[in-house]
Amino acid sequence: MYGGSLALLTDLYQLTMACGYWKGGHSERESVFHLTYRRPPFGGGYAIAAGIAPALAFLERFRFTPDDLAFLATLEDATKGPLFPQGFLDYLGAMKFTCTVDAIPEGSLVFPHEPILRVRGPILQAQLVETALLDIINFQTLIATKASRVVAAAKGAPVLEFGLRRAQGIDGGLAASRAAYIGGCIATSNVLAGKLFGIPVRGTHAHSWVMFHGDELAAFRAYADAMPGNCTFLVDTYDTLDGVAHAIEVGRELRAKGYALAGIRLDSGDLAHLSIEARRMLDAAGFPDAKVVASNDLDEHVIASLFDQGAKIDVFGVGTKLVTAFDQPALGGVYKLGAYRGEDGAWREAIKLSEQPIKISNPGILQVRRLRRGGELVGDVIYDAEHGLAGATLHDIEDPLRTPVTPAFDASADLLVTMMERGVRTGGAEDLATCRARAAADLAALSPRTRRFLNPQPYPVGLDAHVHGRKQQLIAAARQATTEHNR
Repeated sequence: MYGGSLALLTDLYQLTMACGYWKGGHSERESVFHLTYRRPPFGGGYAIAAGIAPALAFLERFRFTPDDLAFLATLEDATKGPLFPQGFLDYLGAMKFTCTVDAIPEGSLVFPHEPILRVRGPILQAQLVETALLDIINFQTLIATKASRVVAAAKGAPVLEFGLRRAQGIDGGLAASRAAYIGGCIATSNVLAGKLFGIPVRGTHAHSWVMFHGDELAAFRAYADAMPGNCTFLVDTYDTLDGVAHAIEVGRELRAKGYALAGIRLDSGDLAHLSIEARRMLDAAGFPDAKVVASNDLDEHVIASLFDQGAKIDVFGVGTKLVTAFDQPALGGVYKLGAYRGEDGAWREAIKLSEQPIKISNPGILQVRRLRRGGELVGDVIYDAEHGLAGATLHDIEDPLRTPVTPAFDASADLLVTMMERGVRTGGAEDLATCRARAAADLAALSPRTRRFLNPQPYPVGLDAHVHGRKQQLIAAARQATTEHNR
C-alpha cells in the first residue's frame, strides 16, 4: 500500500525517548510491551481484533532510510543545536527490527485489558513502533467491531460497505474496507480494496447517470444496454415510486433479452414505507427475485428500527457511519510497558498507577487463556507467561476487592500466538476470508447477553492469582515510595 519508508510514522517523543535509551546505554535492554484497550466501543460488550497483518507487514519493513535520517538531522532543540546526535542517527541507520511479536489471530474477539499484541525485545525498538501499531490496530479493530454490529442488526441480509467517499483519506478508506470485511460485510464499493485485499466489489450507478440523461426511463434503458448483467437501478432521483415503475418496465425489456432485473436501490426518504411499496410493486409485476437495496446514512440502530417498522429490505449499503465509526471515532487502545530486564538480567515488572482504576496497567509478560464450555465463551484469564497459569479463578481488574469468580469450563486455549520471532515472520499472512470466518465463529460462541446493543452483560475477564497479587504488591510499593518521597 505504501511505497516508501514508514519509520517516521511516529510521534516525536518516541524518538526522543529512544535517544535517551541510547545515551543511557539501555538500547538493547529486553522489554515487553502490551497493546490493549480499556472499554468496548459503541457501548457494546466486545471488540474484534483487526489490523494484525498490516501491523506485522509494517514491522517487517521497519528501517530508517538515508532520507529519514537526513530529515531527523535537521531537527533542532531549544538552543538551536541538533536535536539528535550523529551517533544516535548512525545507530538508527544500522538498526534492524529484532523483536518477537505475539498477537491474537485476526478476527478473534478481544475484551478490555487483554493484550491484542505483545512486543518483546530491545526497549529502544519496542518503544519506536508504539505509535504506528496503535494507529493501525486501533482503527481497524474499531471498524471491524462496528461492521459486526451493523451485520448483526441486518439479521442475515447482506451488508455492503459503501463508505470510500466519506472515509478519512485514502488509507482510512482502504483500512476501513479491509476491516469491514473481517467484521462481516460481504463486499465493498472500493475497487482498490478489492484489488489489494481480494474483497468482492459491488456497485451500479449514481444519480448523475439519471441526471445526465434527463429522463429516468431513458437512463435506465441506457444503463441496461451498457451493463445488462448488473442492473440494480437507483430509483430516487426524482420520484421514488415512479422510479420503481420505470425499473420494472426496463426489467421486462431485460427479461425479453435473457437478462434479469437484479433489483432497485433506495437512497432517501422513508425507507421503511418505500421498501414495502417497492416490494409490493416488484412482486405484483412478476419480479419476486429482484432485491430491494437500501442506503442513506445507515447504522445498526437505523437498520434495527427499519425492521421494527416492517421494512422489506434485502440488502443494506452502509457507508459514512461505518467507515468513520461515526458514533465513536476512536477505540482508545494503549501500549504499556509490562516488564523489562534489570541490570542484573532479572525481569522487573512495571506498573503505571492512576487515580482511575481502569488506567492502572497490569504487570508482567502477559498471556490470555480463553475458557469455553460446550463451545461457548465463558471467560478469559490474564496470566504471566513466565510464571504459568495460576488457576482459572478470575480476579476483577478494576475492583480488586470484588469476590473472584471461577467459570465452569471444559476447554481452554491461549490466545496470543507467536507471529514474528526476532523480527522474522513465522508464517504467511492469513487470507481475509479466514479472519472473517473466525470473527463469525467467535461471535456465534459469545452469549447473546454480551452481544446485545443495549446494556450488554460484561464478558468475564480477570487476572489469575499471581498477576493479581503481584499487581497489588507493586501498587502498594509505588504508593509507599511516593508517600516517603513527599515527606
